[in-house]
Amino acid sequence: MLRNAIHTISDKKRFARHLRTQQTNGEKALWRKLRANRFHDLKFRRQVPIGPYIVDFLLVQKNLIIEIDGDSHYEPGAKEKDAQREAYLRKQGFDVLRFSNDAALQSLDWVLTEIAQYLHCTSK
Repeated sequence: MLRNAIHTISDKKRFARHLRTQQTNGEKALWRKLRANRFHDLKFRRQVPIGPYIVDFLLVQKNLIIEIDGDSHYEPGAKEKDAQREAYLRKQGFDVLRFSNDAALQSLDWVLTEIAQYLHCTSK
């Protein structure tokens, strides 16, 4: 059993690495602003495995997850899956902010302002 758990963790990390190379344009745009402590000197990570899920962005020090929802989040049944996922993550002690891929592309300043307001910092 432990061997399978280790194998699963390794697979999940490998898949997270793969997702980092396959980001949506919205994820790429937001990552350019969040990476390397560029946003209010906060350390964000991207494509992080948490339990059975891989989250888009994680701010560990504030227990905050930021999700960028692409087209697949609007397919039939996706709302229910997202609600399950979010419930699990909240149960683990995380807050979740969701933005559409289009918002991250077309209104990135607004997305950053929303994140800053949530974190009680001034927009940057």
